[in-house]
Amino acid sequence: MKQLTELLNKSNVLIHQIENKTYEKYLLGQTNFDETLPNVIKKQAVLAVKDEYTFDFIDLADEHSERQLEAALMNNVRSFLLEMGPRFTFIGNQFKLSIDDKEYFIDLLLYHRELQCLVAIELKIGEFQPEFKGKMEFYLSLLNDMVKLPHENDAIGIIICKEKNRTIVEYSLKTSAMPIGVSTYTTTPKLPKDYKRLLPDRKVISEKIDRFFEEI
Repeated sequence: MKQLTELLNKSNVLIHQIENKTYEKYLLGQTNFDETLPNVIKKQAVLAVKDEYTFDFIDLADEHSERQLEAALMNNVRSFLLEMGPRFTFIGNQFKLSIDDKEYFIDLLLYHRELQCLVAIELKIGEFQPEFKGKMEFYLSLLNDMVKLPHENDAIGIIICKEKNRTIVEYSLKTSAMPIGVSTYTTTPKLPKDYKRLLPDRKVISEKIDRFFEEI
């Protein structure tokens, strides 16, 4: 019975990933991992960050605040972790960092078991702005100095915005020495037309996925 339950759980995860076009979203991901992470984990790290996350399990109005988005995700934390990926575990929200009598709070802090690193997530309800990168770099520096354990890899950051200009993201990440990815989120399961236009055809996607895994 236990084995059957585990098989059903794995099947549900696989179905969820297929329905949400997970691998296509990985292929479009915008990160600077190739330049900022050691070779031993950079490929796995790419597979830890999607270009777009589908939060269709939350019930929010079109106009919502960052705190409302965060609260909705925490009220559905199991679904949130399923969408993030199977190797993520939850540490906390509004995770406090203190330095020189000042307090700073990371929206969400996760841990990636395969990468063995902390993952800081910042939620933004608007379009990506270059200054978001600087704030994330600050958080990652504090995590590495104050929270990371000796056997763990350096922390990575994921900035999840409602929208992003891909060119602005590209230029912003070029100047960072910290491993950061910039993603978007949607609360509906359908891909926007502009997003679909970015995707290569199915044959190209299949070839890219095969080559990617051959290099791991």
